[in-house]
Amino acid sequence: MKAVIAEKPSVAREIASLLGATEKKEGYLMGGGYIVTWAFGHLIQLGMPEDYGISGFQKAVLPILPNPFLLTVRKVKKDKGYIADKGALKQLKVIEQVFTRCNGIIVATDAGREGELIFRYICEYLKCNKPFERLWISSLTEKAMRQGFDNLKPGHDFNGLYRSAQGRSRADWLVGINASQALSIVAGNGIYSLGRVQTPTLALICRRYQENKKFSIQKYWQLQLTHTKGFTDFKSLSVAKWEDENEATDTLKSIQRNGNTATVTSVESKTVTQQPPLLFDLTGLQKEANKKLNFSAEQTLGIAQNLYEKKFITYPRTESKYIPMDVWPEIPHLIRALQDKDSCQEAVNKIKFGRFNKRIVNDLRITDHHGLLITGKIPSALSAKENAVYDMIALRLLEAVSEGCIKEITDIYLQVLHYDFAVKGCKVLEAGWRAIKGNFFDDSEPVQELPELKKEDKLKIKEAIALEKKTRPPALYTEAGLLSAMETAGGDIENEDERRALQNLGIGTPATRAAIIETLFSRNYIQREKKSLIPTGKGLQVYELVKDKKIADVAMSAQWELAMQKIENNEADVGAFQKEMETYAASITHELLQASIAQANLPKLVCPKCKTQQLIIRDKIVKCPDETCSWLQFRNVCGVQISMADIESLINRGKTALIKGMKSKAGKKFNAYVVLNDKAESCFEFEKNKGYKK
Repeated sequence: MKAVIAEKPSVAREIASLLGATEKKEGYLMGGGYIVTWAFGHLIQLGMPEDYGISGFQKAVLPILPNPFLLTVRKVKKDKGYIADKGALKQLKVIEQVFTRCNGIIVATDAGREGELIFRYICEYLKCNKPFERLWISSLTEKAMRQGFDNLKPGHDFNGLYRSAQGRSRADWLVGINASQALSIVAGNGIYSLGRVQTPTLALICRRYQENKKFSIQKYWQLQLTHTKGFTDFKSLSVAKWEDENEATDTLKSIQRNGNTATVTSVESKTVTQQPPLLFDLTGLQKEANKKLNFSAEQTLGIAQNLYEKKFITYPRTESKYIPMDVWPEIPHLIRALQDKDSCQEAVNKIKFGRFNKRIVNDLRITDHHGLLITGKIPSALSAKENAVYDMIALRLLEAVSEGCIKEITDIYLQVLHYDFAVKGCKVLEAGWRAIKGNFFDDSEPVQELPELKKEDKLKIKEAIALEKKTRPPALYTEAGLLSAMETAGGDIENEDERRALQNLGIGTPATRAAIIETLFSRNYIQREKKSLIPTGKGLQVYELVKDKKIADVAMSAQWELAMQKIENNEADVGAFQKEMETYAASITHELLQASIAQANLPKLVCPKCKTQQLIIRDKIVKCPDETCSWLQFRNVCGVQISMADIESLINRGKTALIKGMKSKAGKKFNAYVVLNDKAESCFEFEKNKGYKK
């Protein structure tokens, strides 16, 4: 009897169906010589400080350097502490019984670093020494799973992957636990959190925010001329830029008085071929979905994971944009299958079969999984969001195999009096891949059509105007922009060898970047302002403390990612990496304990219920310290973080200012005042009817 362990029940059911294990039992399925069971993600995790007998935050015990590290069953928060997750305990007993009954194990957790860690930690916790093989697939289609089971890989082939996952897990513990406790002790006001990847990411957001706010916007002026030749109108722009409006106006008047004609001084045309985009990797998909659909990175990952588990796309947590040669023969079949999807039919009809671009084929650029592809199973009923993400992946495949877009780019220079003007034009000669979506130009490209022009041509000036323009500050990060910055972190390292080594590595991995961004939200370090990500007061407070320390350095985190990559490839020792992490954790803990964090100037507010106690103010709550009174106000109300000014107004005057953009349980936005009734309970007061609603 062989055991098969999947990462989730849904995947286990698909595998069981394939293997003929149709007999349902509590926590597993059996039949056909197999017992198929499952985890619920990370059932086993590294123990917390209390598992080592350390309770609370104690300066004297820092840094905490476990030797050995303890593994515990996943815990959930209960009251003021943590207890073992009952569901995890129950399923772990099932897994133990299944492993005991079998003579070998097939590992079918997700084929990546985290999937490997999930299984190995379970094995280590249960002290299971049964031999195991690895199912390594990129799709949950029946064909892919059959091929995977026909080509099971020896478990020891993935020891490097496990060691890198273990190294990452321990490094995050060492840095996160010690740095967070040290900072919280120093702050003395609530819980603060630092981390190996989250802190450099916070630093990126804060640094860009400060650059944006400190930027001094400067006005400047350029002149614009309108010309006509034949039946074509087009515009030219002055090469010179004037910082003085009077100078620009004087020049304009001079041209209006004396320069009715512009002379063409040069015409340069060149033909360029714009290659099609490669397939999506996970980060690329998340960036595109954020730009086009305003989805968060976590939301996109969740949708992609659902599509994968429904067998509509290949494994989403991929770092590659390429496919291996042995997958290439499948591509025409996948494209033909898309003819059955209404939203893709028009695009498929533009594809030139027999003339596919093979740019996405590169065996050397494949990591654990190839670039994102659709499968041969075409969806007929998806939610609107799932459909949008699926179409993105499908249309990107069609673009990727299309011919290049050939354009003619023209640069023309004119002279009026002794002033130079420039004209840019772009003409699509062959649409190629851009015909798939019908987007023939980038936002940054010149799109005006130009008539035939040659040197020495004279052009009449129909109109001349001065345009007032402004210099632009560095744009605040959107989630798409932040993902790009995380992906390319380390690109500005001064040491050329280090920069080359860290090229295209970044901080975090495609699979973890979404979770890191969400962690910053949950810690109240960042918030959304329309599509932009900006730091909260607490986030800036933390950044100011750590901005000059290594923990905030994106290059440091990128170097750790490189070290883990080497461990995975059996080119480096995980023990040596852990020693480095212990040394670093001790260093950053010492640094933080010597620092001082500027305390927010919090107001002293008296409890509106008992009228005697001074309120405790935290990031997420404002509460009375008297347990018999137990007055409590959450800082986040219907999705909006209530400012300190509004908290003061609520306590002192019984009413906040109008709070906009709150969301009801049904997802509808509304505006309201938060008010206190005569029992000191918070209620809503609406603008129109002034009615109260708890």
